[in-house]
Amino acid sequence: MALPKEQNEETQILMPKASLGNNGSAMGKHIFGLPSVLVAGLCYCAASGSMVLLNKHALASFGFGAPTALLCFQCALAAVLVKLCELVGFVKLQPLKPDLVAVWFPVNLIFVGMIGTSFYALKEVGVGMVTVWKNLSNVVTACGDVFIYKRTYTWQVWGCLGLMLVSAVAGASTDSRFTWLGYSWQIANCFFTSAYALYLRSVMDKVAEHTTNKQKMDEFSMVYYNNLLSIPPILVAMWYFGEFEGLLEQPALRNPSFLIVSAMGGIIGFGISFSSLWYLSQTTATIYSLVGALNKIPVAVVGMLAFAEPTNPKNLTSIIIGLGAGVLFTRVKSK
Repeated sequence: MALPKEQNEETQILMPKASLGNNGSAMGKHIFGLPSVLVAGLCYCAASGSMVLLNKHALASFGFGAPTALLCFQCALAAVLVKLCELVGFVKLQPLKPDLVAVWFPVNLIFVGMIGTSFYALKEVGVGMVTVWKNLSNVVTACGDVFIYKRTYTWQVWGCLGLMLVSAVAGASTDSRFTWLGYSWQIANCFFTSAYALYLRSVMDKVAEHTTNKQKMDEFSMVYYNNLLSIPPILVAMWYFGEFEGLLEQPALRNPSFLIVSAMGGIIGFGISFSSLWYLSQTTATIYSLVGALNKIPVAVVGMLAFAEPTNPKNLTSIIIGLGAGVLFTRVKSK
């Protein structure tokens, strides 16, 4: 499990474009006759969208009753894949050092809360509404920016945020599959996502004091640290939710389709780290964020159709308004 797509959009601009070394620029201007920026953008959109849909499929279609165990598997898979990339010389990771782990571990705990609540929300809530409600993390983050970092925003930005809030509430109130459990997980996810973005900004300079090159931690080291250090807290969560009992007897574990979907979700989630850095190296941070916002639209549509999510005109209208507000927010904020 790499950084979730929405969080990648928040933090990616903090990472230097040199994180891929020369690999990002070595792609050339054209690939298979297409502009490299177009290929990179398509790879990024495909990876980020597929991860959401595959995880929804794994969580909702096979009757698997241990979502935290699935999360643990994907985190372990991502950590192994990043380490393999280091062994073949594709990336260079920050070594595991006690002082660096101590500084990073609070970030990691918030990360676990973020991805964990995301999994549980995705299991209970439809893809369309999850996509709309994830926009609310922008509202919480903006409020945190104002109160913590004394940042100011224009009335256009607040107008977009207000539109996101209204569309999310309207969508939930017209959701025929509404459950307090599902939306409670989604609300918690919004707060964890915002806390991760806000705290990460304050801790990056402290982290730089403990890295080997005295610079901010690069994307792949963040992926490695986050996923590897997530495993112990996730195991504790598995114990708390009673998932160890009867885990190996889960029928889904004997279903090859479930195993393939779960593994593909983890691999593609890990691949987002590469595709997002590649795309960011080919374009601007503004275009990168705008494409990420636009990509939520086909993800929501495909999710609603693929999982036959019931809807109605009012609910569908709120989803359209919410997704449109997210795109407009990205555009207005960039100005």
